[in-house]
Amino acid sequence: MSRTVRKDDRDCENFAGGEWRAPRSGLSLDVTNPSTGAVIGRVGISLADDVADVVSRALDAARPWAETPIKERVRPLRRFHQLVERGASDLSNLVAMESGKTVAEALAGIERGLEVVEFALGLPNADVGGALDVSRGVSCEYRREPLGVVAGITPFNFPAMVPLWMFPIALAVGNAFVLKPSEKVPLTACRLAELMAESGLPAGLFSVVHGDRRTVEALVDHPGVRAVGFVGSSVAAKSVYVRATTLGKRALCLGGAKNHLIVAPDADEAITVKGVVDSFTGCAGQRCMAGSVLVVVGDAARFVAPIVAAAKSIEVGTKMGAIIDAAARDRLARAVAKADSDGATVLLDGRDARPPPGGERGHYFGPTVLDGVRPEMECAQVELFGPILAVIRVPTLHDALALERESPYGNATVIFTTSGAVASHVVDHATSGMVGINVGVPVPRDPFSFGGTKESKFGHGDITGPGGVELWSNLKKVTTKWAPSKDANWMS
Repeated sequence: MSRTVRKDDRDCENFAGGEWRAPRSGLSLDVTNPSTGAVIGRVGISLADDVADVVSRALDAARPWAETPIKERVRPLRRFHQLVERGASDLSNLVAMESGKTVAEALAGIERGLEVVEFALGLPNADVGGALDVSRGVSCEYRREPLGVVAGITPFNFPAMVPLWMFPIALAVGNAFVLKPSEKVPLTACRLAELMAESGLPAGLFSVVHGDRRTVEALVDHPGVRAVGFVGSSVAAKSVYVRATTLGKRALCLGGAKNHLIVAPDADEAITVKGVVDSFTGCAGQRCMAGSVLVVVGDAARFVAPIVAAAKSIEVGTKMGAIIDAAARDRLARAVAKADSDGATVLLDGRDARPPPGGERGHYFGPTVLDGVRPEMECAQVELFGPILAVIRVPTLHDALALERESPYGNATVIFTTSGAVASHVVDHATSGMVGINVGVPVPRDPFSFGGTKESKFGHGDITGPGGVELWSNLKKVTTKWAPSKDANWMS
């Protein structure tokens, strides 16, 4: 049964062809508020036939959309931007409720996502094609063309921001977009679909399909889906990338991270302490840009104590949100216990965190600092995805960079220093795709694209900015000759 209006704002169904449709499987999962442990909704599980229905409707909408001039294609995005701004408070509360973030963190993610919408709105004037006379009587030009139906598979930690990194650009360049959100945070995706429909976007161009791993596999496998964007763990990213590219599809799959925060002896204490603490505790450490390894060089070890003091003052439940679920919280507890047994010193123990009033059934884990960590320890190698900072002490900057280079991940590296020469040296020698100088979370703003290297990214290009334009489109090259020429070259 299909409806143009949702029957229940806590009942998450698929959105296809401008209508809400319950998955035929009849399967569903509870949606839980990580801050309270309370069930706040249900999400349906879509299997292959449901995915096929969504993609079919998207294909019908994609054909006329590809022929629509780009200036007309971005008009609904402009209205969508206005709608999100107007309802930012309600949307951020919804994001916080289902993801466990603080409301301030949820709002920041929405604002960052809107920057990508703004980038997409500028594409009619920025990506205008090109033509050139390459010989007498011969010209070459390029035209940007959409792929058709493309899909985005997004994680739980940024229910609004990561989808906003994908679909505005994909729609602007002429595709139909299918969003498969994490089954842990489906409510925000449904609200985004409502806002896109309210913006006047033609039905079928923005779809939402809910489900689990089976849904992802059916979406990637569907022959109507031409490209896939993915954000999640490195294991999952590699799996989706291999599956998609084996089928001849375009794929950009962003994975996990083990970001190194390098502190030089000459670093500014105020900038360093705040930058490090914000980096590893923000979003409860559940983000790929979180700093999780603190590499202190020589006398920079003096910064460890003030970092611990600052992290200890963070109130769990108000200044730092909850962990997504009990399984994730328990996994963090086991990681700290293992680090302790392996010889690390637990300077600050998040297992002792007290939940806020009303959050007794929530999933909380406080800031944790592990000192005396050896590079081979699990806490220094594995992405834990929580507010845990592993401190490694090294004598030289050369040793710090050696650790960074040996990491299988390549998402972000940060250097805290007051020396331009030191900063330049780290920028030149770091192997990560994003580098920060006295910036604990070096997320590039558009038009600078987001993306890492090594096990943090599978595929070419980046997810936002010009990289996103290339991901979701093709360039058609046209060479034209209308009259004979006397040129004696290979073109004649």
